Amino acid sequence: MKNCILLFLLSVLFINMTYAQESHKGDTFAKNSDFKIQRVEVTYDQDYELIIFSAWVEGQAGQSYPKAAGQLHGAPVLGYVFPTNLKSEDVGFSKEEGIVAMALTAHPDFDDTPLWDENMDRDYSNDGRVWHAHWVVLSSDERVPGGLSVRQFDPKNKEVVMPPTNPGMPMLMDSPGFQVVTKGKRISVVVPAYRMNQQINFNYDGVAAYMEVNTEDKDRPMLGVYSVYSVASGNLSLPYEVKK
Repeated sequence: MKNCILLFLLSVLFINMTYAQESHKGDTFAKNSDFKIQRVEVTYDQDYELIIFSAWVEGQAGQSYPKAAGQLHGAPVLGYVFPTNLKSEDVGFSKEEGIVAMALTAHPDFDDTPLWDENMDRDYSNDGRVWHAHWVVLSSDERVPGGLSVRQFDPKNKEVVMPPTNPGMPMLMDSPGFQVVTKGKRISVVVPAYRMNQQINFNYDGVAAYMEVNTEDKDRPMLGVYSVYSVASGNLSLPYEVKK
């Protein structure tokens, strides 16, 4: 059942990406080679029990940033996203339906990693522009052109379990503090295997996308996908397997 739901959600995203893109400020990066993914790879280092997610782009990975909106509402978010067929429980959430994804993001208007000081200036609240990692659970959402959003929940719902490193937002999003490295055409994140429930066999894909924060419009999600710039497989079929 979970695989069927996953395939449905992925097909929704791909259809929206192909046919339902709208003119949007995220289109500024539509032809930017820094977001044209050439290939993705997830490897497992058995000696150190590390899982490394990597994406290679045509241009320079992680070298382009969105222009700040000056406020949280409408704040732009750029991301290199790895959709997977992992379970939400594998990365610290309660059992939830949706697509578990590793998202490497940058957003100059806000900091959603309160436990981490990525730029090492002793200020834990000004690192949003630095590329950093999130676990997210994505759901189908026709209210945005990209067809997906980070799944929201009622904060009063005690059945929803969040990892203790979550940033305190009512979305299925975690800020685990994993190291993100950019080097030339490659952007990578290093994840200890125990932080993924020792899951070293899973399928994945790679997407470069534009997202946006919404805090005022009740008819749109809090964090939705508005533009998809490239997909590693071309069809979001999650064809890739972890290399040992």
